[in-house]
Amino acid sequence: MHEGGISSPLIAHWPNGIAPSLRGKWVSSPAHLIDVMATCVDLSGAVYPRYAAGQRIRPLEGTSLRPALETGRLSRSAPLFWEHEGNRAVRDGRWKLVAKENQRWELYDIDADRSEQHDLAAREPERVLALSARWDEWAARANVLPLGGWRGRAAQR
Repeated sequence: MHEGGISSPLIAHWPNGIAPSLRGKWVSSPAHLIDVMATCVDLSGAVYPRYAAGQRIRPLEGTSLRPALETGRLSRSAPLFWEHEGNRAVRDGRWKLVAKENQRWELYDIDADRSEQHDLAAREPERVLALSARWDEWAARANVLPLGGWRGRAAQR
């Protein structure tokens, strides 16, 4: 959940779409796996379906990476949310709220503290409350809850 474990580069090859000035360059806009599907749908010109085999499917999450590939900039209309093995996080612009399983939230200003050495949660309790409420909303919508539910009943005993 912390930057040392999640910050990985995406290498993209799109000769007709990546701006010549960006070829071989780093673009440091935060992105997530969910953005890959949004990008594929966008670049293919497809329409993401609302139903499949007669069943309503979850809406597309993520943001197309097309602007980052074409201009080097990516603006995001919603924060990034994620959960992994009971650990959880939200990234909204420069702010990142992160918690290990069954631990309290930690808050970091990623622009000023990329290595997450200075937890600002005690200094910014309103921001922690706002971001954690948004994480809770996302987790309920994305069927993440209950945390640890992937372990199954036997493992929860």
